[in-house]
Amino acid sequence: MNRSHEVEYCNLELRFDRRQIQNLIRELIQEGYSLYWNENDHQFIVSVRTGRKLLKLRFLRVLGRYKLVGDYLVKDEKLAQWIEKLINNSRGHAVVKRFHDHQVLRIENIMFGEIIRLVEVSGMEHRIIFQKRPQVTIEDMVQAFKSKRAEQRAGVLRLEIDYELAVLHEAIVNGHTEAIEESKTKLKGMRTEMLLLEL
Repeated sequence: MNRSHEVEYCNLELRFDRRQIQNLIRELIQEGYSLYWNENDHQFIVSVRTGRKLLKLRFLRVLGRYKLVGDYLVKDEKLAQWIEKLINNSRGHAVVKRFHDHQVLRIENIMFGEIIRLVEVSGMEHRIIFQKRPQVTIEDMVQAFKSKRAEQRAGVLRLEIDYELAVLHEAIVNGHTEAIEESKTKLKGMRTEMLLLEL
């Protein structure tokens, strides 16, 4: 294990079904990790031993599927690479902070498995190395007005709101304060989008 290697995964959000979690456990065992897992009505926890530390990966049960959520500090390079592969393959979201000797070197914002913003940190200085910008042309705008994309998005948005309301309900029932606030923030954004779509 490289002691100077640290990666923190913040606001991690990856979605899985039960079979995929079983495959993840199998992969970790094949990689030589010692681990155990337990499950209740609300979550599936996989505890992975890395040296003296125990990393608990928390999968919340939401509508028959599972969502890996939370913030995780990983000091094992191989395990960090495995988590990044998961983020990519599941098209997940995360803010990734890379440390060296306890100093943040880089911050990556990842959405749908793709880096949308990369910031280099040097002391108090922050420098944006890369930021993905939406490229909208006049032709795109004309196409948007002609298409029925707004109606299609409206249908999808209603399903997303239903899902997020279920997540919020589960968080309230379990008393997960952070998850409640996160869900409320998402719902506010969805409400704004609904207003923009004139629903």
